[in-house]
Amino acid sequence: MSTTDPKPEIGCLKVSSKSSPASVAGAIAGMIKDGVAVEIQAVGAGAVNQAVKAIAISRGFLSPIGIEIVCVPSFADIVIDGEYRTAIRFAVEPRYLRGTVDGGEAR
Repeated sequence: MSTTDPKPEIGCLKVSSKSSPASVAGAIAGMIKDGVAVEIQAVGAGAVNQAVKAIAISRGFLSPIGIEIVCVPSFADIVIDGEYRTAIRFAVEPRYLRGTVDGGEAR
């Protein structure tokens, strides 16, 4: 990889238990459409619940226009107010099907 290759952009969304899943889903869908990889971070059961709902809703926004997404969960150790906490991170990316270039029919 040369040093002139642009790094892919990554947008980080922090979700709380009070976040609106529909609003977060709109942000996810917009970023995916713009070619930006999305990382969602949630701390606590309520926040994880809202994040998962947002991912499901965003799939509903993207699927009709031919974009399928995948979600890869992971743990992250973060510091909030001087305390170490464990967050759940969800990497949301477009799914590219085998044998296709853009998710369309194989050529």
